[in-house]
Amino acid sequence: MTALAPDATAGAPATTGSRGLPAVMLRLHRPALVVWALVTVLTSALLLWAHGPGQDAAHADWLRYCAGQVGCVWSDGIAEYDRARTLAETVMAVLPLPVAAWAGAALTGRELESGTARLAWTQGVSPTRWLAAKLTLPAALLTAGSALLVGLHHLVAAAPPFPYDWTRHSQNLPGDGALALTGPLLGLAVGALAGLVLRRSLPAAAAAVAATQAVLVATGILRDRHPTLHPWPLRTLESGLHLTVTAAAVGVAFLLLRRRTV
Repeated sequence: MTALAPDATAGAPATTGSRGLPAVMLRLHRPALVVWALVTVLTSALLLWAHGPGQDAAHADWLRYCAGQVGCVWSDGIAEYDRARTLAETVMAVLPLPVAAWAGAALTGRELESGTARLAWTQGVSPTRWLAAKLTLPAALLTAGSALLVGLHHLVAAAPPFPYDWTRHSQNLPGDGALALTGPLLGLAVGALAGLVLRRSLPAAAAAVAATQAVLVATGILRDRHPTLHPWPLRTLESGLHLTVTAAAVGVAFLLLRRRTV
């Protein structure tokens, strides 16, 4: 994602006050918005296909080839349904990592590295308002898109076309609950903090991905160590831990920014 060069923002009315800040944000991060829209649309299409034609074909093939059998070689229809569902769940599960990389590199790190952020602060936008705008718009778009994917995945998971232990696929890809909503927010907050701390895009992206992955693994250990318990309390606790780390990262980011700009 390309950072806005200082000479491109000089004298621009959108950077002289808070009213024009959302427009600047949309223009500056347009490529990321397009990518997120494509990810949401394509993953939604996978889930809709799995819930409709894919589910019907898989169910028909299961009745035709596998019903009542102890062992069964999956047909093309069953395998295609499985691939579509697994791919969608994988996208939802790994989403926090590219979000963290983008937030560290483009959202904060590159603008601090190039001096664009400080230029905005001299044109009527306070550092606190700058960071708030940086976090609010992506958080809203990530939440809206993730909520759509969670709803569609719930439809798919609620009506499996044949008896099969789907937890074998989704145990480490919890895309049917709150974790799919809190994970991207976690990546966003950790990435923004990494960019503020390191002030360089590439190191911030690497650090953000590593830190986000560490949090995901650490909280996932709780689920792995209690496989016999009901999944919802565990996922609620895990999502709560994600939100706690997210809030802490945001708080530290604002505190760090305030101390550095006082």
